[in-house]
Amino acid sequence: MGTTFQLRRDAFGKLVLTTAEGEEHVGVIPVRAFPIQAPTRGISLVREGGKEVAWIDDLDAAPEAVRRLVQEEIAGREFIPEILRIKDVSSFATPCTWYVQTDRGDTEFVLKVDEDIRRVGETSLLVADNHGINFLVRDMFRIDKNSRRILDRFL
Repeated sequence: MGTTFQLRRDAFGKLVLTTAEGEEHVGVIPVRAFPIQAPTRGISLVREGGKEVAWIDDLDAAPEAVRRLVQEEIAGREFIPEILRIKDVSSFATPCTWYVQTDRGDTEFVLKVDEDIRRVGETSLLVADNHGINFLVRDMFRIDKNSRRILDRFL
């Protein structure tokens, strides 16, 4: 991919995009088109007001400096812990407390209703807790057997 823009941080830590024509856009924000199913494909760089100023087809093919800055910015804004294992649930009726191991450590949360588990694509799930935090199950068919058994009771 030939990038037609440059990206850097200013003294205040904001992303600054400079177009091929030399126009600068301060405070651009990367927005993923498909954050769960294709997190590195289809990234829009938008300025204040949500107007797109640049598009990245595939972040993996972008220059290293652009890739690093975009990944840093996304990591600082997105918070979707990934459930690696469901250790236990307090009940199979909702509301219930889930005890899980995530990619950010062990935690527990309350699942209010079964409808707070949503399918995203063929194999992924988003589980919303009682505070509105979404937890991701990247592939419900590759999670361990006990976790899958628990999930099956709620799906």
